[in-house]
Amino acid sequence: MTEPAAGERRKGSAPSSRRRRGAGGAGEAARRAAEALTELIRHRLEGVSAVCRGEDDGWIVDVDVLELARIPDTTSLLATYRVELDAAGELVQYRRVARFRRGAQDQ
Repeated sequence: MTEPAAGERRKGSAPSSRRRRGAGGAGEAARRAAEALTELIRHRLEGVSAVCRGEDDGWIVDVDVLELARIPDTTSLLATYRVELDAAGELVQYRRVARFRRGAQDQ
């Protein structure tokens, strides 16, 4: 295998000064949003139901959490929180956008 000539770089590599620190892809954004939210609201994480690009290269992530456990489990109350991350993957804001019973069908 040959090394790149002086001044060249390997295919697919980016100069370290141009590498973007931050949330990376959708999976990383989902993980960061879920961790940040569970630290703030102390509810058990159920999952991530949506991830999309936000403004300024940030991310908008919908995180589902268990707010109130009940017996039977199908009557437990869950909530969806919308979490916004900036381009660096840091929490900008969050808010609850829905609350529902686990056994309820989508409307």
